[in-house]
Amino acid sequence: MELSIKFNIGSLTELSCRISLLALLCVMSFSSTDAYDALDPSGNITIKWDIMSWTSDGYIATLSILNFQKYRHIEAPGWKLGWTWAKSEVIWSMLGGQTVEQGDCSKFKGDIPHCCKKKPTVVDLLPAAPYTQRMANCCRGGVLSSWVQDPANALSSFQLTVGQAGTSNKTVRAPKDFTLKTPGPGYTCGPTQFVKPSKFKTPDRRRVTQALMSWQVSCTYSQFLAQKTPTCCVSLSSFYSETIVNCPACTCGCQNKVPQPAAGTCVGSVSSYLASALAIPSKINSYTPVVHCTSHMCPIRVHWHVKQNYKEYWRVKITITNFNYKMNYTQWNLVVQHPNFNHLTETFSFNYKPIIPYGLINDTAMLWGIKYYNDWLMQAGPDGFVQSELLFRKGKSFTFDKGWAFPQRIYFNGDVCVMPPPDQYPNLPNGSSSGIASLLGLLKLPILSLLLIFFSAP
Repeated sequence: MELSIKFNIGSLTELSCRISLLALLCVMSFSSTDAYDALDPSGNITIKWDIMSWTSDGYIATLSILNFQKYRHIEAPGWKLGWTWAKSEVIWSMLGGQTVEQGDCSKFKGDIPHCCKKKPTVVDLLPAAPYTQRMANCCRGGVLSSWVQDPANALSSFQLTVGQAGTSNKTVRAPKDFTLKTPGPGYTCGPTQFVKPSKFKTPDRRRVTQALMSWQVSCTYSQFLAQKTPTCCVSLSSFYSETIVNCPACTCGCQNKVPQPAAGTCVGSVSSYLASALAIPSKINSYTPVVHCTSHMCPIRVHWHVKQNYKEYWRVKITITNFNYKMNYTQWNLVVQHPNFNHLTETFSFNYKPIIPYGLINDTAMLWGIKYYNDWLMQAGPDGFVQSELLFRKGKSFTFDKGWAFPQRIYFNGDVCVMPPPDQYPNLPNGSSSGIASLLGLLKLPILSLLLIFFSAP
């Protein structure tokens, strides 16, 4: 008996050690997997570095930033791309972009380089840039569309002439430690990889040329790195319940009780601080939000309202409200998970495309605004919202019971929105879908009686 007890204690100790080791491995691997997106598993931003020709002390290269993410895009003030030179390279000149700092070029006499920094940071040119400084796929102010919304504008390019570098495939060195900010953190870039030289078709598409040498870098997004707190939340309501489920309190922060709020806190619609913040145009697209004071303190709220029930269809109304006084969301998008999207019949005033990352499971939809109509979500105020309605055909699994009519998950601009707890969802009368069916049956009886009286009258 004593031996058996010792054996069991030893087994428990061994099991405890194994569990601790497993937990440690999970924690250690979290940093490498937190950028994984189940709805867009291969989504990334790829940077291509193509050497097009050699010069007396270096080369001319074209850099391309390609957004292969389905629904995550880069808004104004746009991307910032940085790297570290492998040797003592300088940038003599650029087209389609510019570095934010020139650096110390005092050792040069005569021609002065565009940038002498060891770690340069490049930004896109603005749309009003002179024609002599432009090139193809440049000059959008760093704005990069998502691949699904606008693939033609999911590419940005610039050209640079590099000096004090190698002049052949054997002497040139690839830059390293790439960083991509949009404008804040969020993207993590991998190592520079040598790839097959890129190929290009001439304008008449009758000849193919190729780069002398090509490198590639892949950057992936992590919402945890981008911001420590959520940026949006979801509220719910339905026609069959008087309950309106608001966003959970303090979802994105709690109200600051300091009389003069600092940037990033909340203000009232008649606050003197709000007036001063909006009086400075440069602050309209600032990275740090100034939000309207609410219980949830989120810049964005998505409201899902189950609006109507028909015999074979049901209707939902979606309203996206902007509580951020310092941000106009251009080319916004919404990704919604719901099992009935395989029976979506019609969308009103929103564009729609299914997101099907795994086989034939169609339970995810991407929604975005119609160009020149509601593709801009204006800053907080009377016009700071967009809305639309969705019409679904009832499938075999359709029910209003147990919150089935509400979404499983919602993303705004690629970031997950916080949902209310399931036990707070609006409930059906009598707790089942049969309650609505019996109610509709009762309503039909008086209508049928009136029709019989009307048609039987002389």
